[in-house]
Amino acid sequence: MSDLLGRLRGRGWRMTAQRRVVAEVLDGEHVHLTADEVLARATARLPEISRATVYNTLGELVSLGEVAEVSTDGRAKRYDPNAHRPHHHLVCSRCGAIRDVHPEGDPLTALPAAERYGFAVDAVEVTYRGVCPDCARA
Repeated sequence: MSDLLGRLRGRGWRMTAQRRVVAEVLDGEHVHLTADEVLARATARLPEISRATVYNTLGELVSLGEVAEVSTDGRAKRYDPNAHRPHHHLVCSRCGAIRDVHPEGDPLTALPAAERYGFAVDAVEVTYRGVCPDCARA
């Protein structure tokens, strides 16, 4: 689990009913929902929640660093609640399904100093691409 709700409580984030629903929808492992998917799931739990509230809450969670925006191949942005656990993504090139992966080793050390061109590299984003089992069967 991403423990998003626990992290937000620990920060003293004001937990309105609407914010709680958005956080609950996002909480979990391998969660990479679009804003519209978050809205649909939040509306199923709390019918009176507005699109603006969902989008504003997502923006605030990203600004706080509690949720990361993930973009792959020009598709809609997705929201990843596992912002505090370093990981990479495995993306299906057919359906766009995304899974978190945790390979061994530090990808920063894989980039030789000569290839850094003087940059002070502090983050790495790795995306593995392939075909998921469901698409492979289809």
